[in-house]
Amino acid sequence: MEINDALPQLAALAHAGRLAVFRLLVRMAPTGARPTEIAATLGLKQNTLSHYLSELEAAGLIASTRTGRSLTYTVQMDRVSLLMGYLVTDCCRGRPEICLPLTPKTPDLTMTNPAFNVLFICTGNAARSIFAEALLRDLGGDKFRAHSAGTIGAGAPNPFALQVLQRNGHDVAGLQSKNLAVFQAPDAPKMDFVFTVCDTAAAEECPPWPGQPITGHWGLPDPVKAPGSDAEKALVFAQTYGALRRRIAAFTALPFAQLDRIALQSRVDDIARDTP
Repeated sequence: MEINDALPQLAALAHAGRLAVFRLLVRMAPTGARPTEIAATLGLKQNTLSHYLSELEAAGLIASTRTGRSLTYTVQMDRVSLLMGYLVTDCCRGRPEICLPLTPKTPDLTMTNPAFNVLFICTGNAARSIFAEALLRDLGGDKFRAHSAGTIGAGAPNPFALQVLQRNGHDVAGLQSKNLAVFQAPDAPKMDFVFTVCDTAAAEECPPWPGQPITGHWGLPDPVKAPGSDAEKALVFAQTYGALRRRIAAFTALPFAQLDRIALQSRVDDIARDTP
């Protein structure tokens, strides 16, 4: 990369609004986000967001893809990597003992631990993350410790969600809604995996997790917001449960002992892309 390539990208990022959009899309990688999701998360007007997206795309930092009438924006990680490399080329005269890495080294996960701690996050911790906690607990056996939380506490699991779990043979006695702050306390268990199961939770700017767990975004529509009769709502809850069951079954079947951290992260991302 030459200076004439770097300057437009740095200029595009030299604005609070554009930088916020860029950082959100980095957090949403590799799936990206739709303009409506970005606007809602950052509290931006659509015309303002459109201007920010156009400038970031013109600078080559993001790209858009169209599916039907919907646009999805994703970060161009190859271009971002070139920019970061340009900024630190010959850092400290190329002496590695002086120039620290940009991100701390993270150890590969191994099965030497008694079990992996896995946290599922959504907004209310009333349905999707509750489903995921119960499913992993029952499908994963002793290999995992399943947890769930919400960025905004709902108070209690949704009754429709509990009915679906009971119909599928899950014990719901110990399930309860919890705020995310419970798992951000100093004495909270160290997480090995953190999954967001709703678009809102994935876009929120949460503090970094200790130990840098592997993360995944398995976003699904919120069944709590489904309209219609009780029978129609129950069907949506059952469909959401089914989608999460397929994903968690695929996750528990991964050959963890044979995969390094990068390969495991890739397989986690594949589950989100390949499972409807």
